[in-house]
Amino acid sequence: MIIKKLSLYNFKNHSEKRFEFSPQINCFVGNNGVGKTNILDALHYLSVGKSFLGNTDFNNIKHEEDFFTIDAEIINEDSEDVIKISQPKETKKIIKKNDKSYDRLADHIGYLPSVMISPYDSNLISDSGESRRKFLDSMISQTDSEYLFDLIQYQKTIQQRNALLKYFAKNRVWDKDSLEIYDDPITMTGTKIFKKRRDFVERLNPIVQSFYQIISGGMERVSVIYESHLLENSFESLLKESLERDRMLTYTSKGIHKDDLLFEMDSVLIKKIGSQGQQKSFLISLKLAQMSLVKELTKKTPILLLDDIFDKLDDNRVSQLIELVNQENFGQIFITDTHRERTENVVKKINEESIIFEL
Repeated sequence: MIIKKLSLYNFKNHSEKRFEFSPQINCFVGNNGVGKTNILDALHYLSVGKSFLGNTDFNNIKHEEDFFTIDAEIINEDSEDVIKISQPKETKKIIKKNDKSYDRLADHIGYLPSVMISPYDSNLISDSGESRRKFLDSMISQTDSEYLFDLIQYQKTIQQRNALLKYFAKNRVWDKDSLEIYDDPITMTGTKIFKKRRDFVERLNPIVQSFYQIISGGMERVSVIYESHLLENSFESLLKESLERDRMLTYTSKGIHKDDLLFEMDSVLIKKIGSQGQQKSFLISLKLAQMSLVKELTKKTPILLLDDIFDKLDDNRVSQLIELVNQENFGQIFITDTHRERTENVVKKINEESIIFEL
């Protein structure tokens, strides 16, 4: 998958921008605040239909404008496709492929897989389990379209069950039979999601470990461990055992919506003992492992988005990363940096065609 051309209109700070890309390496250089990261965010939109920064779609419309659009020409294996994303202020977002609108965003996920490596990745280590669940869900969704449908259905059913629990508490009533209506759909979709998460992490973990050894050269051993209530209980028993607790708390306290990923170094959480350099090496290894596994499962080479990472890494880690990029054939790469000379030096080490865009 190659992004051939990109056009932006009223997207964030860009009134109008057009690019024609190299099929290999594309660099955006310029001072802070000129909108380099915003271009990578537009490419991320093409992949998953939303901002990687967590902004709402409406907040990505340029100030005092009424809409934004992102247009791209994408070279597929046997065809060229046009993807257009438009967000008016007054109506919902529209994503079109070759002038045909998707009925659901989920139908687009997986068409153009991507991996983003950015300074914001540190949140995966420091934040709550929710950010790591979202990261895991994003990875699997790019490889399995049914997974996203199951996840959406599961979340809707949990919301409905929670709403009923709150209704019971507010009105001081209790109807166990009404609540149990949700048990079967929650159990069915939740168990499917659990199995796919467990299997995906089992495949991801050794790849992370391999990349970490290359990048860090360290003796320590890192691990990605899947944590879930379902590892030791069936969903049916979880719902029954936590019924009184759920009634008291007025929400569903057990289930795959409480899953987490544990990032460990020598069997201790990396956020507790890992140096800044070790944590950076781990996060890059995690993202490269994501790219490798997505490529293996989808038979598509994801685009690689590198946001300002050369400013955050020492020379040794930059060299190791560039060597991996060379060895692994990661496909089309997009890089942002504040220093043109540094970018040119980095790109020279990669034996690929490149274009540097000054912003």
